[in-house]
Amino acid sequence: MGMLFKRFQVPVVFVCLLIMVIALTVSSQTQRSSNRVTLTVRNSRVVMDNGILRITISKPQGHIIAIKYNGIDNLLDLSNGNDNLGGYWDVVWNSPRSRNIGVLERLDGTEFKIIVQTVNHVEVSFKRYWTGFHGNTVPLSTDIRFHYMVISDKKQKQMPAEIDRRAPRGKHLDYKEAVLIDGPIEANMKGQVDDKYQYTLDHKDNQVHGWISDNPSTGFWIITPSYEFKTGGPLKQDLTSHTGPTSLAVFIGDHYIGNDIHFRLQYGEYWKKTLGPMRKEVLSWPYSFPASKDYLKSHQRGSVTGRLLIQDRYSSMRHNLAGFPYVGLALPGQLGSWQKERKGYQFWTRADANGNFVIRNVIPGYYNLYAWAPGFVGDFMHHVTIFITAGARINLGVLTFQPPRVGPTLWEIGVPDRSAAEFFIPYPNPKYMNSLYMNFEKYRQYGLWERYTDLYPKYDLVYRVGTSDYRKDWFFAQVTRRVGRNYYGTRWQIKFNLHNVQKRSFYTLRIAIATSHMSRLEVRVNYPKGIALFMKNQFGGGNAIARHGIHGLQWNFEVPIKGTLLFEGENTIYLTQSRGGSKFIGIMYDYIRLEGPSHARRAT
Repeated sequence: MGMLFKRFQVPVVFVCLLIMVIALTVSSQTQRSSNRVTLTVRNSRVVMDNGILRITISKPQGHIIAIKYNGIDNLLDLSNGNDNLGGYWDVVWNSPRSRNIGVLERLDGTEFKIIVQTVNHVEVSFKRYWTGFHGNTVPLSTDIRFHYMVISDKKQKQMPAEIDRRAPRGKHLDYKEAVLIDGPIEANMKGQVDDKYQYTLDHKDNQVHGWISDNPSTGFWIITPSYEFKTGGPLKQDLTSHTGPTSLAVFIGDHYIGNDIHFRLQYGEYWKKTLGPMRKEVLSWPYSFPASKDYLKSHQRGSVTGRLLIQDRYSSMRHNLAGFPYVGLALPGQLGSWQKERKGYQFWTRADANGNFVIRNVIPGYYNLYAWAPGFVGDFMHHVTIFITAGARINLGVLTFQPPRVGPTLWEIGVPDRSAAEFFIPYPNPKYMNSLYMNFEKYRQYGLWERYTDLYPKYDLVYRVGTSDYRKDWFFAQVTRRVGRNYYGTRWQIKFNLHNVQKRSFYTLRIAIATSHMSRLEVRVNYPKGIALFMKNQFGGGNAIARHGIHGLQWNFEVPIKGTLLFEGENTIYLTQSRGGSKFIGIMYDYIRLEGPSHARRAT
């Protein structure tokens, strides 16, 4: 059985959106064989056919109900009567003052229209208009058998059938999305954990994913040549394909970020966004064939060029751009606000080894330029607002990023790359092993949050600068400890030596956090029961720990430490995550650094 989901998740939304535009064109190869594109309109369905692919769409709802290709009558199996089959849009929405968690609604069109109909090109649209009345419909105006799943070159495997997830064949684990396969149809699936969150991708990496059938040999793919219309920037993670077989194209969602990226519009606020072999598709973006006036072609867009230099007077990587900085345009905001931006478009690229960058095909509008670089803490923002017009070519010249720093590095833990992947990832409980992630991305394994209690049953983690190795001795997430049926906060220690402490000066503890879920962070120095030098009350969301993510929303904290609090010889920094009550509360650190005053001696 095969099916295609196009899932559009929006917690709170009042928007105007084209629900579905489907276009078939005749390729040069098809033209040589004299095939024509045809459109057949019937009472309850529309059929589009170019001699290679035939798509049947319900009218006026706009749902894909049949795809004929390569001799297969229908790639989509609708035989069991499940509403969640075929190709469609859905939305999770709520009104601003509602206390409900959200309404899941499938978007049914109410108006069918032919946009283009020629022998070479057919384009149709399905719209639904919001009448302005409140009720149970979202306030929107909207316009074989596959068993082998492919997410990337490394992430591909045979998947269980949907029925294997249901009792008694499957057993739900800590949350409903995770199921232990116990009695599958295919014996080799027994003992596997099936969990859709094990297959999420960053927007920057999500270009093609889908399913393969070996009899006949057929692939079904979701191709995303550009993520300009997705929220949260290049590092935002979201769902791809998973058991069903299901393939998702998620445009707006709060996974791995939480409330900070919830989509909210006020009554009367205007908002509109047009959503649009893999490398060939990327090079062809933006496409030239859509006829909609809302879809801007290449000549209607602009470009931005420049050079980004990095100046860190204490870093050995000064002006070393081997990390190839990420440089992007997003709506005007504040430093790092691109991570939480959800209403506008974003356009990102990576600079070359000399810091030169080109951002192409930018939709006209107002933007700020943002950047960050692997190997350096913090964000860069060019505070001059950039106005893009059709055909504009703007050169910003040389820009300089000075990462946050007060003094020289005395010691550091980890690598500043907005991820906790370099830290110690334990082996999972053998009962929950996913063989796909034995040698890479081991953080995708199910149940790793329980392994902290196994490794530290009574006492919390202690890290000794100079002797400990963060790759082996720093657990990738500061999670809660299980005691009986309860979960409690944890207190980690960093022990280090200092000589010639400058009592009249300030030292600086710099903490970069890759993600947090409902945590409270407290920082103390040498006095575990003293007043916290720094406290961040409950912060973060998105459930990155439960969803096997290794990063989410980035946080950067700077903690000044008076020299009078430090000892000659051994010192201890206490990092306390004080909230308990759930196995999924916790912090993933990206990077920790102690900076001394100017000319301070390095720790031993």
